[in-house]
Amino acid sequence: MIRNTTNKTINTSNNRKKNTAVNRAHIRSEKFSVYYGSTEAIKKVDLDIPKKSVTAIIGPSGCGKSTFLRAVNRMNDLIPSCYTSGKLFFNNEEIYGQLVDPVLLRKRVGMVFQKPNPFPKTIFDNVAFGPSLYTSRKKGALYGIVEESLKKAALWEEVKDRLNQNALGLSGGQQQRLCLARALAVEPEILLMDEPTSALDPRATERIEQLIDELNGKYTILIVTHNMQQAARVSDDTAFFYEGELIEFAPTGRLFTKPGETKTEEYITGRFG
Repeated sequence: MIRNTTNKTINTSNNRKKNTAVNRAHIRSEKFSVYYGSTEAIKKVDLDIPKKSVTAIIGPSGCGKSTFLRAVNRMNDLIPSCYTSGKLFFNNEEIYGQLVDPVLLRKRVGMVFQKPNPFPKTIFDNVAFGPSLYTSRKKGALYGIVEESLKKAALWEEVKDRLNQNALGLSGGQQQRLCLARALAVEPEILLMDEPTSALDPRATERIEQLIDELNGKYTILIVTHNMQQAARVSDDTAFFYEGELIEFAPTGRLFTKPGETKTEEYITGRFG
């Protein structure tokens, strides 16, 4: 529960298809809008995001991609002028319902940002921060969580002998994987990734994409990206946003090879953007 009661080719294969029970919508929006003051940044979006798969959101700058992503864990609440209309659901529970505790919501909906943002703490404390916040476990008990999370983020072998060193000493790619480990440490159901490789070099980008592929099927992953090749490589489904509207949502292979909307075709063929 999330209620406040004192809880490099297009992916066209079918090898990630889930059964009907697992493939039901994990996140669902119904005529969902987000406003910044009088500006409607997201316009009455209807979207069903499947469970335990990777969904990419693409579109030109300013189209509402990140706004929609941040609505899922209510990060937009931090903007005073921001408000919503319509409905947004997580596991059939309304995210903006009056009884929903945003803190508990964010435990279940982790987020990795555009630029690596490790805390100015040790590597260990970065990963242990969330579990120590939500549980009463002592440092010794947290060690197993830290190790497992770093392994999931493919970082353990690189840092296991320097867990007490400051995380800011890591490379950019390592810092981003540390942030991923920090998000995974609280055992979320959903991972939101907002341009997670835009500040990384090609090798670090490839490693993050490999991790997304490895985590696919274990978590529901929603990734915002300007890189259409990246969307094609990592996602099962893709949503195309334009000027705050959802233009098209389809399996990634189909959207990139046979889009159903003219505007989608124009964008993926580079006629604008």
